[in-house]
Amino acid sequence: MPPPTGTLYPDGVIGAPKHRHGRAAGASTGLPAGTEVFSADNHISVADDIFYERFPDDLKDYAPRIWYEDGAYLLGRPGQSMVVGDFSAVLMQYDDLAGAVSNNIQARLRELADDGVDKELVFPNAVLALFHYPDRDLRERIFRIYNEHIAEVQERSNGHCYGVGLINWWDPRGARRTLAELKSLGLKTFLMPISPGLDDNGQPIDFSSTAMSAVWGEIEDAGLPVAHHIGESQPKIPSEVNSVAVAMMVNIDSFREMFSKYVFGGILDRHPGLRVGWFEGGIAWVPTALQDAEHVLASYRHMLKHQPEHDIRHYWDAHMCASFMVDGLGLRQIDDIGIDKVMWSSDYPHNESTFGYSERSLAAVVDAVGPQDAVRVVSGNVRHFLGI
Repeated sequence: MPPPTGTLYPDGVIGAPKHRHGRAAGASTGLPAGTEVFSADNHISVADDIFYERFPDDLKDYAPRIWYEDGAYLLGRPGQSMVVGDFSAVLMQYDDLAGAVSNNIQARLRELADDGVDKELVFPNAVLALFHYPDRDLRERIFRIYNEHIAEVQERSNGHCYGVGLINWWDPRGARRTLAELKSLGLKTFLMPISPGLDDNGQPIDFSSTAMSAVWGEIEDAGLPVAHHIGESQPKIPSEVNSVAVAMMVNIDSFREMFSKYVFGGILDRHPGLRVGWFEGGIAWVPTALQDAEHVLASYRHMLKHQPEHDIRHYWDAHMCASFMVDGLGLRQIDDIGIDKVMWSSDYPHNESTFGYSERSLAAVVDAVGPQDAVRVVSGNVRHFLGI
């Protein structure tokens, strides 16, 4: 998240991204000349009614729709939008940017270039509301359509935009099928939910369970890195005052449970070929998570049915990395986290993005780690994560 007013925001003015303008192109960031800036976490909205258009005629009545109503972005069954409340209000803040939507890729590339960003890894926006579409067969069809759409955007970007796909995570055969399709489309990673929902018996899916091991096996065999992103967590009790800010504070700190399942749940011991990226939660959480996991292991090892096969640090060093936008605290702990484990991102076009002051954010990275290591943080590490 950005620091207080006056430190990095342009002219000390806070405004929604539609009030900001890219200004980093040609700015003095301290990066070596010719550095390719690659944002590890940006977002894109689907403006066209792609699911209805691409569903077969006999299933169109079941397709989620995309439409605008009173300026609000809505997605779901007509009259039953799955994008409601604060989520819808936040989307309205940045959809005014010409490049925020997937049907205007040239405007997007211009806005990113003006902000000094050459390439980007692009996560979905409101489509995440369909993560738990009730009919699983239709859900997989929805994901397939989205993957095809974002692959088309990737193709039209001429190497500037890399799309994050969606897979079937609830069924091993479906996981194999969707991973193969995703790879054939040229996508390099996919978004795995932190909250996987319910199984066929109505029970919560446990990613570390024996039943899910076959799914992780398919992911491991596919060789694509797993991406986790904030945004699924919500306050247990809605706030009457400033609910957006309260919800964002909960969203930002959402990785610990899944991190623990990889380490203590044995996922990485059973599937040592997995690679995992954590996006938009910053990097300052990493040292405390590692420290606390070491303390938990020392305190409760005698109660664990599965004993971790490695020390805690191994799981981070061998398997994981994380992205940040502005994280001064995390950068001050870079020696503990690892210079090759962190990836700078703009988060364009979100309200919390660096869009409009990316030159200052990039300069802060250079100040913290030096010009040569900064090149790894703002470009090399995400390229390594994606295998490009």
